[in-house]
Amino acid sequence: MNLNLVLVLILCAALLALVFRHYRIPIRHRWRRRRAREMCEQLRGRDRDQPAGIHYARLRAMDPLAFEELLLEAFERRGHRVIRNRRYTGDGGVDGEVIIAGERWLIQAKRYRDAIRPEHVRDFAQLCATRRRRGLFIHTGRTGGMSRAVVDGATGIEIVSGQRLLALLTGAPFSPEPPPQRFPIGPGRTGYRDRAPQ
Repeated sequence: MNLNLVLVLILCAALLALVFRHYRIPIRHRWRRRRAREMCEQLRGRDRDQPAGIHYARLRAMDPLAFEELLLEAFERRGHRVIRNRRYTGDGGVDGEVIIAGERWLIQAKRYRDAIRPEHVRDFAQLCATRRRRGLFIHTGRTGGMSRAVVDGATGIEIVSGQRLLALLTGAPFSPEPPPQRFPIGPGRTGYRDRAPQ
């Protein structure tokens, strides 16, 4: 009789844990995750071969927080471990994290209709440098010259947009760029340069 009582208590505790886990995620978060899963299935399935302009229009029309979830869902479907924030607001500029080949990447997601703002890229680059992590700045807009200059001057930040963004979402081949190789300047000197010796 005691064994049955213990089994019933264990079963009740397991059910309570499942219910708590399900309801710990607010309804709005569950809706956004569900919307992201649906969109991911469509982009990888029946809508995969639609023109790029239609894909961009759909992405730009998404709820911005559902777009963040879509990116995290796309990484999960590629077999990468994703670390979600506990809340959407007050995330400190990081919309999630993904572990790729053992390396932890910070993610910033922006749904732009026009050119991205260089100050957003600069802020994210500084955040990545502070946390000593590489970062993926993923967006739906255009990358202007000033934003490219910020990325070129930063270490470990990468912009994902255009065809690379569509590749990530549709299941086509995608991987972050490897970090630049650094070669010693020469004997007796300190510092590095980002190109191979000549």
